[in-house]
Formats: sequence, structure tokens, C-alpha cells
Amino acid sequence: MPESIGLDELVGMLRGAVARVRDNHETLSKLDSFGGDGDHGTTMLRAMGIIEKVIGPAEAGSSAPDVEALLHDVGWGILGVDGGATGPLFGMFFSGMSEAAAGRTSLDAVALATAFESGLASVGKYTKAEVGDKTIMDALVPAVEAARSAADGGADPHAVLERAAEAAEKGAASTKELQARFGRAKNVREQSVGQQDPGATSVSLIFKGFVEGVS
Repeated sequence: MPESIGLDELVGMLRGAVARVRDNHETLSKLDSFGGDGDHGTTMLRAMGIIEKVIGPAEAGSSAPDVEALLHDVGWGILGVDGGATGPLFGMFFSGMSEAAAGRTSLDAVALATAFESGLASVGKYTKAEVGDKTIMDALVPAVEAARSAADGGADPHAVLERAAEAAEKGAASTKELQARFGRAKNVREQSVGQQDPGATSVSLIFKGFVEGVS
């Protein structure tokens, strides 16, 4: 594994995320049917389509965006996806990452963790949800914290991604025992207990895809 995430590695990460979400979009919509509109998987598919459109020229070698520009374009593209809070939340995450990547041609382990933190901070400007509220934050916060811990411990970028993915998966699984406090699912209150949050599950899938995309 390279000691840093350059444009090629970033494209691989994004391509991995697209594949993971595509393979599981029906499950995401099924999870969203418990209290939601049942369209989260469809919305995530649209977001993944945006990612593919953005990274296509970079893969084909017909353009030479840098890491910051690619993340920026992905973020702003997803922000425009219809489907409730999904577009804004995931769009803000990638846009926030791009801000931390400004002036860089690649991201080493520490810079990668910093980019994730910047993405999380941007999401926090859009939602007041916290860990325990049965939202994407239950997977995203532990993933970012795990990335920082791994990076500060001397891990390489691949190990940083692996630790983040593991934490995101555990965080998403933990939402089964929680009662929804945000979104449409909060209207069913205790009936939401026992079902995994679709947004947190999407975060887990994305981080899994990141790992697979650079493996």
C-alpha cells in the first residue's frame, strides 16, 4: 500500500464505495421502509451515479483534477441529489474533505484522518444529530475517530481505512438497539428499535468500499 492517497488511489476508493452501495441498495431501501419512505437505496444509487460521472474523466485520463478538486466535485454533485437529507449529508462530508485537501497532491495517513475530520465537521453544520440518535452519525463519528487514532499511532493509509471501516460497521450495527430521534423514523419511536439505520449502514458500506478500492 502506498504511503499516501493520491488521485489514482482516491478514484479507487470512490469506485469501491460505488460498488458496495450498488450491491446493497435494495437492503438500504428495505431498512428505510421501517419508518422512512423506503427510498434511501434509490437515493444512494443516484449519489453513486454522480460519483461515477465525476471520476470517469479521471479514470479515462482525459482530465487531470487534483485530490481537492475531485473531492469538491463529488461533494457538490451529491449535494444536488434529491431524496431528503441524504444528498446534503453525504455531499457535505465529501465537500468538507476537499477543504482539508487544499493544496495537496496526495494525503498521507495523518492528512487522510484530518480530511475525514473536516468532512465530519461539515456534516455537523447541517445536522444536530449525535451518536445515539440512530443516524449516520452513529457510524461516521466512530469511523473518523478510529481513523485519527490509527493515524496518530503510525498506521499507513490502508490501515487507517481498515480501522475506520471496522468502526463504521460496529457503529451501524449498534443502531439496531436505538430509537430514532431524527427524520421520518422518529415518528414510529420504539417501533424503530430492532432495525438498523439505513444512513449509518450507507456510511459503513462506503468505508468498506474505500478499503476494497485500494486493496
